Amino acid sequence: MTHLLQRRQYLAGLGGLLVAGLGLRPALASPDVHRASRVLMGTRVDIVAQGESPGATVAAVQAAFAEMQRLERMMSRYRADSLVSAMHRCAGRGLVMAPPELLAVLQRAAELSRLSDGAFDITVGAYDGWSFDPRDARIPAPEELRRERRLVDFRDVLIDPATGQAGLGRPGMRIDLGGVAKLPILQTGLRVLEQHGVRHTMVNGGGDVLTRGQLQGQDWRVGIRDPRAPERLIGTVQVRDACVASSGDYERCFVRNGRRYHHVLDPRTGMPSRGVRGVVTVSRQPDPPVNGLGAAIMVAGATAGRHLLAPLRGVDSLIVDADDHVHTMGRWD
Repeated sequence: MTHLLQRRQYLAGLGGLLVAGLGLRPALASPDVHRASRVLMGTRVDIVAQGESPGATVAAVQAAFAEMQRLERMMSRYRADSLVSAMHRCAGRGLVMAPPELLAVLQRAAELSRLSDGAFDITVGAYDGWSFDPRDARIPAPEELRRERRLVDFRDVLIDPATGQAGLGRPGMRIDLGGVAKLPILQTGLRVLEQHGVRHTMVNGGGDVLTRGQLQGQDWRVGIRDPRAPERLIGTVQVRDACVASSGDYERCFVRNGRRYHHVLDPRTGMPSRGVRGVVTVSRQPDPPVNGLGAAIMVAGATAGRHLLAPLRGVDSLIVDADDHVHTMGRWD
């Protein structure tokens, strides 16, 4: 951990993994600031919005949550009435009509799978025997994982943008969009807020934070958690008009016989990835090109992760590998 602690000086002052709105309690008490939370996509989503009209701000936040809930219903693999579940039922038998939002997520998943040589693969949904709830933890048997492994191959996700259809090539295939759908859904919520005239806002959901403007004249502060001790911060970043995204083995996990089991699965084995413990990216672009990269890097490893991040401009990154070494790029390097 020595190397990790030495990096704190680089992170301090960069402006709040992610503890969003760090130190903003007095500002949140202002009558022109509205804060609301909902459970979406299996995580808590918070919106903090500052507007000139409290009533209009509350309505904008409600509209943002409504749109995010609509997309969650479309893309959830846990809802029988979702389009993803329809894809599962039609696997190997045909395509289903897919709205532009779902097609965009599937296309991003396909692109990231190619870039990462399969380290990112939404067809890990076939490994459906896991439970990462510490109160009801379950590890699938090795023979179960071997059987399901035959159904894991991103090349069998079929996408036809010309007809607006998508599907799965073989019966029994399943997809999990958790690693690639959350950020676009949060971005949609942010766009709804902007369409309603809210120019100063933060949307925070499960390790991804999107910000616009400031909060009462001050940049938003986002805390970066230590992947090995999530209750402790290794620094903060001060941002506006930015995206801070994170992935780590401390989210949705349990410990058994001294080993941590977490929800980012290696497509090759069906077991939790072991090469990287945490990834943080900070992008100061309206539509950051980082969606899904955290999950891909968790599987691919730190060296491959640096290659994935190298072409990106305006993105700062921090990777903590399995040996607690910290790899930084951008302003943190």
